[in-house]
Amino acid sequence: MKRRKPELLLPAGSPEVLKVAVYYGADAVYIGGEMYGLRAKAHNFTPETMKESIAFAHEHGVKVYVTANITAHNRDLEGVEKYFAELRELRPDALIISDPGVFDIAKEICPEIELHVSTQANNVNYRTYRFWHNLGAKRVVSARELSLKEIGQLRENIPDELEIETFVHGAMCISYSGRCLLSNYFTGRDANLGACTHPCRWKYYIMEESRPGEYLPVYENERGTYIFNSRDLCMIEHIPDLVAAGIDSFKIEGRMKTALYVATVARTYRMAIDDYFECEEKYRERLPYYREEISKCTYRSYTTGFFYGKPGADAQVYENNDYNKEYTYLGFPLKVTGDGRLYMEQRNKFCVGDTVELMEFDGESRYATVLGITDDEGNEMESCPHPQQMIYVRLTETAKPWTILRKRA
Repeated sequence: MKRRKPELLLPAGSPEVLKVAVYYGADAVYIGGEMYGLRAKAHNFTPETMKESIAFAHEHGVKVYVTANITAHNRDLEGVEKYFAELRELRPDALIISDPGVFDIAKEICPEIELHVSTQANNVNYRTYRFWHNLGAKRVVSARELSLKEIGQLRENIPDELEIETFVHGAMCISYSGRCLLSNYFTGRDANLGACTHPCRWKYYIMEESRPGEYLPVYENERGTYIFNSRDLCMIEHIPDLVAAGIDSFKIEGRMKTALYVATVARTYRMAIDDYFECEEKYRERLPYYREEISKCTYRSYTTGFFYGKPGADAQVYENNDYNKEYTYLGFPLKVTGDGRLYMEQRNKFCVGDTVELMEFDGESRYATVLGITDDEGNEMESCPHPQQMIYVRLTETAKPWTILRKRA
């Protein structure tokens, strides 16, 4: 099979993050509306902001996919029909669906919009892929439990026009293909309806049958146990193997993540994919750079998941549930004044004299010193401690609007 350059698919939990994903290299973004997606706590998109965001993405040659991948109950079906009627007018490029009933409604109401089958549908064999293709699916998202060998077998046994989308980076769920009952059991918030409380990240104890009420910690060390905690997936060093398996779309997890995370991951994978298709030797020479860059966002320790076989104990973080955070997100300029000052909404505190990094869209980063900060009324400030305050910043370097500013934590 001819080697195909994969799509880079980025998450966007808000219109702001969607713009960041577009600027930093996404070929496509996936977003959620206010209902029927599996990230209820994300900011998500109203019909108005979805319309504006789709128009923005299309102006920049980027596709938009809308998630509607809940497991629907009877009470949801009428609302799904109304929602899809709205989406028909907004014209996203595809709908991501897991429930067969919801899939059927989409075919009836939005026949002109592509249908993609979510990973929540547990797509692990080529007969399942063929099944969805026969029903009209353009793309199927592989289950995260598949190896590269199994994905290659999928590619060999499905129609060439049926696309394979696969998660290549981000948080891993400890439940099979993300279908989890823990959250609903403990809190009444259903993960399969978009309201997961992530109980897999909590501490747990055991209780012996004859000693009720006496809780016994399952210690791996003095800090406790986190036996459900999975590492984060990262395949930046394995682009050639992903391409060889026949994957059409590299999907990044993270609709709950910050603009810094999305910009960092988008830019790094964009560079890696483009370098590989330009020259494999160039890609391999730059591997240390990709490793360094991908570690500049917040993440748990990295793993290759199931891609090279069933993961062993190293796929779980037994020591703690902490994130690695090497850099702090400061914000981005909404505009640049005539005298070179950056007008921006502050996201985290920084001070005059700090060294900050300017993340350029094209992959290059520059460093600058903060020379001055003023508020909207022109008052000089030594620091900006108030989150989301609108400020003017003078640096030793200039920057374009939407250039991410970050500093070492």
